[in-house]
Amino acid sequence: MGLSRAAVTAVALDLVDEGGVAGFDRLTLAAVAARAGVAVPSLYKHVASLGDLRRLVATDAVAELTRTLAAATIGRSGVEAVRAAAVALRGYARVHPGRYAATQVAPHLADPADTELAERAAETLQVLSAALRAFGLPDDANVDAIRILRSSLHGFISLELGGGFGLPDDLDRTFDRLVDVVATGLEAMAAMSADDAVEARPA
Repeated sequence: MGLSRAAVTAVALDLVDEGGVAGFDRLTLAAVAARAGVAVPSLYKHVASLGDLRRLVATDAVAELTRTLAAATIGRSGVEAVRAAAVALRGYARVHPGRYAATQVAPHLADPADTELAERAAETLQVLSAALRAFGLPDDANVDAIRILRSSLHGFISLELGGGFGLPDDLDRTFDRLVDVVATGLEAMAAMSADDAVEARPA
């Protein structure tokens, strides 16, 4: 009673977080039905399949993360924006490990079923692009810069959530230094691109 597509998705979002870093991969219709107090067939009135539900979870999680990143970076640019985005991303992953895992699902751009997920992912890219704009990177380096930022942070976050850091040294200090290294690298990319542009100008 009272179930809807949005309500089923909300139940699934809670379940994936409760399952930790593996919660998204282990999501099942049976678990959602049990939490909602219905039989599995009742879910098919609202979602077509487990794949459909996983897509809904990923779409909502990406939208939520984008709002988090936008709120953290608004009014900031350059290194300050990168640091704010990094802290916000890490904080989101700590609070919502299952949803964070869901945000790593890349949409299939040729699949109409992934249209909304692709749109939400594009909004994330817009937020990150705005945060990086002050570095002065050329347009053709924008995707590279976002991938570098994302993969660097994701590597640290995944290790942290998975208990992969066993030494007693301060993780916050290491994270701060990681962000410094990434920001320095982005500045170097921008400088190299500027030098290349000067060299490419006709004499």
